[in-house]
Amino acid sequence: MRIHFIAIGGSAMHNLAITLHKKGYFVTGSDDEIFEPSKTRLLKYDLLPKTFGWNKENISSDIDAIILGMHAREDNPELLEARKIGLKIYSYPEYLYEQTKDKKRVVIGGSHGKTTITSMVMHVLKYFNMNFDYMVGAQLKGFETMVKLSDDAPIAIFEGDEYLSSPIDKRPKFHLYKPNIALITGLAWDHINVFPTFEEYVKQFDIFIDKIEDNGTLIYYEGDDVLKEIVGKKSAQINKVPYNVVKSIIIENKTYLINENKKIPLLVFGNHNLQNISGAKLVCNKLGISNDDFYEAISKFEGAAKRLQMLAGNNNKKVFFDFAHSPSKLKATVDAVKNQYPKKKLIACIELHTFSSLNSDFLCQYKSTIDNADIPIVFFNPETLKHKKRELLSEDFVKESFQNMALKIFTDKDVLKDFLLNINENNIVLLLMSSGNYAGLNLIELSKQIIN
Repeated sequence: MRIHFIAIGGSAMHNLAITLHKKGYFVTGSDDEIFEPSKTRLLKYDLLPKTFGWNKENISSDIDAIILGMHAREDNPELLEARKIGLKIYSYPEYLYEQTKDKKRVVIGGSHGKTTITSMVMHVLKYFNMNFDYMVGAQLKGFETMVKLSDDAPIAIFEGDEYLSSPIDKRPKFHLYKPNIALITGLAWDHINVFPTFEEYVKQFDIFIDKIEDNGTLIYYEGDDVLKEIVGKKSAQINKVPYNVVKSIIIENKTYLINENKKIPLLVFGNHNLQNISGAKLVCNKLGISNDDFYEAISKFEGAAKRLQMLAGNNNKKVFFDFAHSPSKLKATVDAVKNQYPKKKLIACIELHTFSSLNSDFLCQYKSTIDNADIPIVFFNPETLKHKKRELLSEDFVKESFQNMALKIFTDKDVLKDFLLNINENNIVLLLMSSGNYAGLNLIELSKQIIN
């Protein structure tokens, strides 16, 4: 099989390219820019394009399939040539389904927690040496790539993203997987550039449920009233299984899961992660893992990259990074750290980086989300606003939107860095949250400087 990737440098795309290369396919690709770590990883497998840019000469009739990434545009010259020749063109999720349509497919969806639950399920299955294919949106310890496709694995575990599939396929990715087992974590409005109303956003999950195979299973968080209402209206063709938060206790800054009077120590923490564990357990049960085996394995789970990841720490100071960017994720993460370290001063900083968070009409959704921080901080880069064609946000407007007049606002990464380095206190926790990179700020180096 010869496969050509248009926009091979994407986080998901380059992982799929490596996976297919390992499977023995002849893989080529193109992109107009490729950043780390994609660049080094593609180079390792000799998949890095020799030159950057789009060239219709890369497209020929002997290509079996084109995989089109979101980074490409509808008028991409390679895409136009592929269509002219009549090549089969797949979106990323479309190709994943094509490769796994004869397997038992597990799809984890929801506005928050889907990466973590997918990671938890993968960790448990790997712990017991089960063979499975997968796709997850974060790098996990013990997994070289974020995608695996094989001929012999009977199960496929997919993180189900609700964003669009490709420039020419406007369906949400998770509509294409047709799960046998599905899980939905909860609903909180996101991606407003694609789903301009909450109702339109919620509709995508309604459709997702209808895509579950007959006699399949839907596992859902019953604490979400909107989700619960949607599920209640669905037919009996699927098995509906609710879940809630598992019992736990925090002792000396460590979280223990309570199971039949046993205290099981965890390496992750936060109410949202206890909720995630509960959902992951039900998925694993459906795949043949007992409760006792699940608890044994989950006690060794260290978390996914950029999900409450400790960048540096000692007894006096700790620095965490989290991918949190939407209002619900922000509040859950801030509250989790405050509850885990109640005696430490919490400095919480959110970077406004997404289309939604930089939209003045949406910003009010962040009301009271960071109130649990002792020092709440918002950072945004004016250049990002220009790039996304958004109006410049004033400090007063941001404070009013968050309903927090103690909020400190920074728009220059160096000024933010100096502020954080000059907090001359012990017994603090710094929580950095973003789906971006703080305008290129080296967070690892900054964390080390703060700790030292």
